[in-house]
Amino acid sequence: MNRRFEPARGLTGELRAPPDKSISHRAALLGAMASEPVRIERYLHAADTDSTLEAVRALGALVELRGEEVVVRGTGLREAREPDGPIDVGNAGTLLRLLPGWLAAQEGRSFTLDGDESIRRRPVDRIAEPLRLMGAQLSARNGRFAPLTVRGSHLRAISYDLSVASAQVKSCVLLAALAADGATTVSEPARSRDHTERMLLRAGVGIHRNGRRVTVVNADELLLDSVRIPGDASSAAFLITAGVLVPHSRLLIGDVGVNWTRTGFMRIVRRMQGIVLGDLEDETGELIGDEPVSDLDVAYGALEGTVVEADEVPLAIDELPLVALLGCFAEGETIVRGAQELRVKESDRIAGAVEGLRGLGAEIEATQDGFAVRGTGGLRGGTIDARGDHRMAMMGAIAGLASREGVEVVGMEAATVSYPQFVEDLAGLCS
Repeated sequence: MNRRFEPARGLTGELRAPPDKSISHRAALLGAMASEPVRIERYLHAADTDSTLEAVRALGALVELRGEEVVVRGTGLREAREPDGPIDVGNAGTLLRLLPGWLAAQEGRSFTLDGDESIRRRPVDRIAEPLRLMGAQLSARNGRFAPLTVRGSHLRAISYDLSVASAQVKSCVLLAALAADGATTVSEPARSRDHTERMLLRAGVGIHRNGRRVTVVNADELLLDSVRIPGDASSAAFLITAGVLVPHSRLLIGDVGVNWTRTGFMRIVRRMQGIVLGDLEDETGELIGDEPVSDLDVAYGALEGTVVEADEVPLAIDELPLVALLGCFAEGETIVRGAQELRVKESDRIAGAVEGLRGLGAEIEATQDGFAVRGTGGLRGGTIDARGDHRMAMMGAIAGLASREGVEVVGMEAATVSYPQFVEDLAGLCS
């Protein structure tokens, strides 16, 4: 589906960010692993997260939908059912990389994970390596792509150093650690999202964080009770970008999750002199179970270029294409380094952002691990191909609102993967 977005004169209004995709995935998975029913408030109903609900159903969990609430009655930590056929993860990369951590401990049972064409291009070798060290048996197409087969085994604890900071790989190992003998420690080169750690702490798991090291001891059961999903900071990032780019804009975005491991983009925008007011969580070494939320007051402002270094990348990984878009309107140069992880997302987001924005009039160049943008004060407009990637589709829409001539987005339906009401929400702000 193609959709055209015309230049906006100003965006005004209040709206609530959609529920967090990352936390919704984790809540459903831990609910399926729990010994007692788990009530999930404000679960995100989108293509990716609905794939997770279908996956846990296939593994024996009972899922009851009650409007914005979902109740998951799980199988227990070690009692997942072997399904009759492959588990379809759809386009959900988080599901593909987290679920094997639980399945690896289901002794004597075999599970195959597969998905759409995009998911079959996303590597799984980085989760396969630590799981094999723990004693799991895995096989994948060409050694690193779905379909991925996991044969449950008796797992042993390990100490594992991540080569690249990745919340998905870290979470996979931590889930496997719940059923492994002893205590498992994961070290990462830079801090990444910590939603899994917070939720495990709330579920009564013995978990400890020391700097960039997280240690989990094995558990007999998980007791989570209830989870409330905050607004998705990554989805809110598109609204923030629209608010700071379109002149005469003033937005109030309610109920946004401001866990400090998710607010890297907001801090980058502030550094670029964008107006984003809210009570962001400060970095802390202490592990807590709560997910902080805040309302965000966003307004148009004249932007300045900035440099995003590698240590900032894990805390803003999904929003970095928006930094490229902001750079087009900023004074001076905007550079992102150390973001090679963008090349193995739903699409190659470095190539997608560079080629897409260049087609709209941007002066932007790709590097192996990022990009460099020379601000020209705006974008002409034109056509951008979403490449089946929800974040590229939404970036194109925001570019259209801020451009001089408007933008047609090819494949706008991809936005439903994470933000089903995105087009409607934007239309409401333009009215």
